[in-house]
Amino acid sequence: MSFLVNIMVCAALTIAVLDRAAHAQQQPPFATTKVDGTENVYIFRYGGAQAMFVVTKEGVIATDPIGYGRPQAVTTYLDEIKKVTNQPVRYVIYSHHHFDHIAGGKPFKDAGATFIAHKKAKERLDRLKDPHTVIPDETVDNDRTITLGGTTLELTYLGLNHSDSTLVMRLPAEKIIFTVDWLPVGSLPGRGMIDSYPLEWEESIKKVLAMDWERLIPGHPGAGGRLGTKKDAQDTLVFLQETSAEVKKAAHEGKCWDAVEKEMKLPKYASMPGYEQALPFILRRYCGLWGRGT
Repeated sequence: MSFLVNIMVCAALTIAVLDRAAHAQQQPPFATTKVDGTENVYIFRYGGAQAMFVVTKEGVIATDPIGYGRPQAVTTYLDEIKKVTNQPVRYVIYSHHHFDHIAGGKPFKDAGATFIAHKKAKERLDRLKDPHTVIPDETVDNDRTITLGGTTLELTYLGLNHSDSTLVMRLPAEKIIFTVDWLPVGSLPGRGMIDSYPLEWEESIKKVLAMDWERLIPGHPGAGGRLGTKKDAQDTLVFLQETSAEVKKAAHEGKCWDAVEKEMKLPKYASMPGYEQALPFILRRYCGLWGRGT
């Protein structure tokens, strides 16, 4: 009987994997979608990255150009906005300073947009001088409110998490936030762990949970393409706390790095999308924290 059960489980898992692969193959290279229940909030997706833009009667507020290594994504982004409105893009707001989300914005700049980012993002970009990334015109310290054409967008800095320059962009009327790479929807953090601040990340999640919002637009599509909820944020917090405790114990037993990286598993999360790919980054970062104090 157990043999038959194992066969059935394996078959079910195989079908699920094939279904996901088929869905990925059928997915068009880019898409623009209006967020349900809103009149002017849109998601632009190109490949595996996405950004939010908001259309108002006085112009468009756009976010992350997502043009790293693919300038066609930026021109497509602009073309998609033009399909929705003839209003110009007034602002481009960076979610944080990482190139995979913010590179490629020159076409927006050439069209007259003002670029805004956290002050630490500008400091970093000033030093890096990446030729493909527009330096912000204006910066945010702790918070700023942009009002354009009757729409209010709040920019809030909650502290360290995935980066030291991450902004939470909140549409108070719609109770929607857009923030990138530190609140995954139905998946685990992966490469984003490399230069993260794990303990401070937990505190940032507690702060975002205290904010007034209902839906999250993430910087990478959520599982099944859905938007995130506070439960997703809470689930990420629990994951970070549990993983941190596991690796801390192992580190105190002298098992960082090799033993942890080669032997430790997180079986509770093994069924989550991207688990195998994410695990090495997660364990290495926590070994850095509890094994070296970095």
